Amino acid sequence: MAYVIGVDVGGTFTDAVLDDDAGTVLAAKSPSTPPDYSKGVLDVLELLAEQLGRTLPEMLAETHHIAHGTTSSLNALVTGNVPPVGFLTTKGHRDSIFIMNVEGRYLGRSPHELQNVLGQAKDHTLLPKRHALEVTERIDRDGQVVVTLDEDEARAAIRTLLDDGVRAIAVSLLWSFRNPQHERRLRELVAEQDPDVFVALSSEVSPRIREFARNATTIMSTQIGPGLRDYLTTLENSLRENRLSGPLLVMQSNGGAVAAPEAPATAISTIGSVLTGGVVGSVALGRQLGHRNIISTDVGGTTFLAGLVVDGEPVRDTTTVINHHPINVPTLRVDAIGSGGGAIAWLDAGGNLRIGPHSAQAVPGPACYGNGGTEPTNTDANLVLGILPERGLLGGRKPLSLELARQAIETRIAKPIGLSVEEAAAAIYTVQNAQTGDLLRKTVVEAGHDPRNFVVYAFGGAGPAHCARYAAEVGVDEVVVPLGPVASAFSAYGLASSNIALAAELSDPTVVPFDPARAEQNFHDLEKQVREGLDRQGVRFATVELYREIDMRYSMQLAEVTTPVADGPLDMASIENAAAAFEDSYAALYGKDAGFREAGIQAITFRVRGIGVLPFNPELPAIPAAATSDPVAAHRRPVCLDAATGYVDTPVYDYRELRAGHRLEGPAIVEVPTTTVVVPGGTTGTVDSLGNLIIRTSARSAS
Repeated sequence: MAYVIGVDVGGTFTDAVLDDDAGTVLAAKSPSTPPDYSKGVLDVLELLAEQLGRTLPEMLAETHHIAHGTTSSLNALVTGNVPPVGFLTTKGHRDSIFIMNVEGRYLGRSPHELQNVLGQAKDHTLLPKRHALEVTERIDRDGQVVVTLDEDEARAAIRTLLDDGVRAIAVSLLWSFRNPQHERRLRELVAEQDPDVFVALSSEVSPRIREFARNATTIMSTQIGPGLRDYLTTLENSLRENRLSGPLLVMQSNGGAVAAPEAPATAISTIGSVLTGGVVGSVALGRQLGHRNIISTDVGGTTFLAGLVVDGEPVRDTTTVINHHPINVPTLRVDAIGSGGGAIAWLDAGGNLRIGPHSAQAVPGPACYGNGGTEPTNTDANLVLGILPERGLLGGRKPLSLELARQAIETRIAKPIGLSVEEAAAAIYTVQNAQTGDLLRKTVVEAGHDPRNFVVYAFGGAGPAHCARYAAEVGVDEVVVPLGPVASAFSAYGLASSNIALAAELSDPTVVPFDPARAEQNFHDLEKQVREGLDRQGVRFATVELYREIDMRYSMQLAEVTTPVADGPLDMASIENAAAAFEDSYAALYGKDAGFREAGIQAITFRVRGIGVLPFNPELPAIPAAATSDPVAAHRRPVCLDAATGYVDTPVYDYRELRAGHRLEGPAIVEVPTTTVVVPGGTTGTVDSLGNLIIRTSARSAS
């Protein structure tokens, strides 16, 4: 027997999914354990082992690999909880990271913030100026050394940083992506003085043109690299002590994994690891169900996440933004807001009800957890409304207090605005659904797609309780709640479904038509890097797939579009085909007449994505068929899904008793050990052959 395990460490819960080569799929959920998240990982693995009837060492000894997604890197950057780092750059260019170009005023800001011009500021300085030092050197745009590196000056700068307590140094020199020799020499000079200091080079972390983004990416990667290294080392040692035989893999923002020892060197690539797990899982399940266009939605304890799958492929981006800084990281495009189950309900200065972005987190958690939390959350509202069972979560292992939930809502929301506790809870539920619907509108409509051409996949601990409502907000009339054995651990299922993915890129600006031999050499060098990286993973692949891309733009514009390039030797015809593909993509994104070929087309960054396809691809197993379409409710309870209707005596079904073909008429509640599904009035829920619950409007179901 060989197992594949996916582990998703969230801010509130840690989820795990196990698949074996016989088609068995198991899932488990356990509270996260900040600040030592590795303990929560071991806790949830113990739960999987119990389900197998084996000890943890017995299970891990037969595990092919573990794919791990962690929030620690992203959380550290967002909160600024990072150690001091040093920064070495070319003389005369130190202030680039502080000036932030004009981008520092608009990146990552809402439309409301952008309108407040006088209130804008270049916030979130990455490091103090005393830790940003210059060295004399210069390489030109063609990669030629114009000024040799002054090594004595460099040694003095390094010593200054080390004497100030710096234990990690980011190196980003001008045009280093064309010639990295000076950056590599600086790493050697740091090692001469202290070989234990963590060093990150921009030529390895972000070999792209544009100085500010490259600097910011390298510095942020350096800030989280040591912490990620220490966390993964501790976790892997614990797993090895428990006889883990296969590798520990770490999910990256690009939707693929990388071996744990490799991850810290490009730590910035892991910042979206948990965010992308659900999208990868949606792609895998979509293949089974025949869905090509999917809105992937995940409502966890802290955040609401939304990603897109279009024509069977996840929508990708080449950059992201953190704290108003551009980050050069190939990533699956995932939008997020702080609107999870633990999102706190509060009143603004005008007495308006707001939800999030602040969360009660795992500790103390929602008021109903009884761990000292006093702020009302979405979870508290769902308990008051009867959506959640009073006996608690996780099959009763996580008890809930209705009294504490009512008290928090009454004190903070109901009394101040003159509502009953029940009315206030219904208002929280309504606002939650409206703002998650708003994010879906942004994710889908602003990307140029019609939501009616999509199906929503809804998962996470709180997603199934809200999905029918937020799908209706954007006009989607079919929702798939992936249940079966994965239930609310669907992001972990995505991790278990992931492959190894590496990317190598190089900025080499040129104008179309360009020399095919020059492009061929770029791709050859990048493919060599990717193949060598895949060889270092220590994993046996079923196949290896390589994909070529070029980021292109119209001359004098900034909007770059990633364009696929066909395999095989390049010639002028294939370059022209790539340019035509760029124009088609540009028109789809920005409008049919937005392009301007007369300005010329530039190729900016060449990229190769490598996929090491793993031999195990988890699929949800079929479940037994029902004898009739009418299931028997386990019990009934008053549930309020509509403030105007109030509480309605509602059938509650035990998911473990449902079979393929069972049909539920809303309103109905389905209780799963790790989540709760709401089937509102006017919709029906049907259990498919894999155990997923398909929620459709009644009109759609009848047609």
